[in-house]
Amino acid sequence: MIFQDNVIKEYLKNVYFITGTPCGGKTTISRELGKRYNLLVYDIDEQFEKHQKISNPAFQPSMNKAFNDADEFFGRTVEEYKKWLIDNTREQLDFVLLDLIRLSKNQIVLCDCHLTVEEADKLTEASRIVFLIKEPSDLVDDYCNRPDHQAFSDFINSTSDIEKAKAICNATLKSLNEKRCNDIKCSNYFWIERTENSTVNETVRKVEQHFGLVGKDFSMDTFEIRYMQMDDKEFWYSLDKHLPEAEFENKVRDRRGYILLENRKPIGLLRYNLFWDNTPFCTMLFIDWNYHNKGYGKMLMEYWEKDMKSQGYGMLLTSTQVDEDAQHFYRKLGYKDCGGFVIDIPGYEQPMEMFLVKGI
Repeated sequence: MIFQDNVIKEYLKNVYFITGTPCGGKTTISRELGKRYNLLVYDIDEQFEKHQKISNPAFQPSMNKAFNDADEFFGRTVEEYKKWLIDNTREQLDFVLLDLIRLSKNQIVLCDCHLTVEEADKLTEASRIVFLIKEPSDLVDDYCNRPDHQAFSDFINSTSDIEKAKAICNATLKSLNEKRCNDIKCSNYFWIERTENSTVNETVRKVEQHFGLVGKDFSMDTFEIRYMQMDDKEFWYSLDKHLPEAEFENKVRDRRGYILLENRKPIGLLRYNLFWDNTPFCTMLFIDWNYHNKGYGKMLMEYWEKDMKSQGYGMLLTSTQVDEDAQHFYRKLGYKDCGGFVIDIPGYEQPMEMFLVKGI
């Protein structure tokens, strides 16, 4: 079955690809972004064994090729080794795409992968992919020195001629990635080359800005989302200080929710109740006007969604009794109309006419 590129791109619109060449920093940067934004990180290398188990030698011969030992594995010619790596990646890509379509249906996914420029053209838009590259010489020692690559290090060091095995592996990676590096640099895609002066924080900042996760003046070092506590009245009031005191006290009686701070200054909040059928219902999403259009609202919503999912809830609600811009915002996050019934909610002046719903 063949799908047109526009179909694939539509179904992968919630996937952000972090790709490039070996030792370019893909894994480090994707995990740091995942931690900072509470996003799912999908590492295709970690998925290989699972995909291999459900593969078929008739259709995925490279994924199923067996080697007796490390000497046989590294005893191939550079061209044989390179072809095997390319074929492995191509065969696994079908499994990866189906996983990503399923996982990204209602959430953002960061995909740590190995895409070429040609594959990127078919799968995504330039705004949702970054290439992290490194000059492809003498990569093996860098690769083996990482804790998450201990298994490969042990494998290559089990050969009868370790230096020869490393030389073949280095030559293969250089041959495979020299053209890729050049293609990436000559493309219209955003790329970052890793050097001895590169830092994780600097690279993360460039990637998050390219992906539009935050505004260019945003500093993650000063960012915090925290649960509302009983002593958080000062934060609520600093955001809702236009309310009369009596109305304010009534409005914040239910303190379920989160406060978003930058430099300990509250810049946003999300409040929710449990609806009559025990479904979490977002009753307020507020971002200080000076911080609009920088991704803060989206981050608060996604933080809430993941927290509710971790507590065992399977569905979320918000109201459509908002302006068109807000409706567009919620629908971009995957919320959909769920009906035109009318219901009175205590504390609200008017009954809710419709709701937006999202399964998590």
